[in-house]
Amino acid sequence: MQANGYSTAAIKRLWDVLIPFSDYAFNRAHSAGYGVVSYWTGYLKANYPTEYMAALLTSVRDDKDKSALYLSECRRMGIKVLEPDINESDAEYTPRGNDIRFGLAAIRNVGEGVVESIKAARESKGRFTSFGDFLAKVDAQVCNKKTIESLIKAGAFGSMGVSRKGLMAIYLEAIDSVIETKRAEAIGQFDLFGGESISHVASLDLEIPKGEWDKAMLLSYEREMLGLYVSDHPLLGVEHVLRANTDMTISELIDDGAQSESIVTIGGLITGITRKVSRQGASWAVVTIEDLEGALEVLFFSNTYNQYAMSLTEDRIVTVRGRVDRRDDALRFTALEMSMPDISMGPTGPLIISLPMSQCTPPIVDRVKEILRSHPGKREVHLQLLDNGSSTFMKIDALVTASPSLSADLKSILGPNCLI
Repeated sequence: MQANGYSTAAIKRLWDVLIPFSDYAFNRAHSAGYGVVSYWTGYLKANYPTEYMAALLTSVRDDKDKSALYLSECRRMGIKVLEPDINESDAEYTPRGNDIRFGLAAIRNVGEGVVESIKAARESKGRFTSFGDFLAKVDAQVCNKKTIESLIKAGAFGSMGVSRKGLMAIYLEAIDSVIETKRAEAIGQFDLFGGESISHVASLDLEIPKGEWDKAMLLSYEREMLGLYVSDHPLLGVEHVLRANTDMTISELIDDGAQSESIVTIGGLITGITRKVSRQGASWAVVTIEDLEGALEVLFFSNTYNQYAMSLTEDRIVTVRGRVDRRDDALRFTALEMSMPDISMGPTGPLIISLPMSQCTPPIVDRVKEILRSHPGKREVHLQLLDNGSSTFMKIDALVTASPSLSADLKSILGPNCLI
């Protein structure tokens, strides 16, 4: 630069500007590389959505917040994420047609070795036709009481048509009946007599009770075993209530949606409570609140805690007004007020279903009609058809009763943003 007539002072001033800028600036090669990656990922998501989202979910399987966010995106895209299944699941998230099957390795207390053993038995001996057949075919290491309990609670035996509650009532006795035989087979004890290893498990007469847990209990166990809600979510059907009573979603707050020291309101489901006592003897708590896109630990210090302690119970839907504190790239949210919104109140006016033309296929239309007929009432239903940036409204010949159940049924097949 000196050769071009610039003074030493000018060069130094320019250098002083470039040094801090270099912490954020990108050179052309870096920008071009990210541009190519962005194009590739955009192409894959547009043309292979199920495969792309399955790979994305697998890449963040140990990050429950990101997993919840991407599960919400799957719902928005109309991709159904199915529960883990001993006959269908691999270790990781796997595309199955237009759906994604949850991986067995993500279940609590189910390790990679157990998954490989289940897959090997399935491939060499055929699909499992019953709970007894499963116990007969798998190795002894799979017949661990904690492992079987986790598989049951996660819904992995759902394709067999038996209830989780029923299996929980008999699985301990069933395992006790087969484990000695399994261990003998594992060490080759039967071969000492020159005969074949014969399993007596298949002939085990298992009388499985018919009753099932209620939906809340099923979802609670599902979340306990998988770390998040998969088959359904307690907040599906009440999103409009949270939108009307909050400033932003939890994921928006985490992603710098509010500055430090600002006061905002979030809402969701209480999924965890850790009650503590300070050195001064004051009670306080760390409360985990989860919405459809993420989870956040909320601090209830003594004054606020004492006011709301009796209302802090798991599985309760709440809104919390609190103070944001961002330090060293960490977010802290301190509760100031808490309330319980009225989730029984539905939105006024007609129920408006928003549906892209590409999604308006005969099977989906028939399913929507079936859902609407199952919720008769007095509220009109309007349909918004979206096509290349334009929208067409039409009135549907149906009257319904607005309820969280109706909203959840529609969103389960059309995605979480199908209602306006």
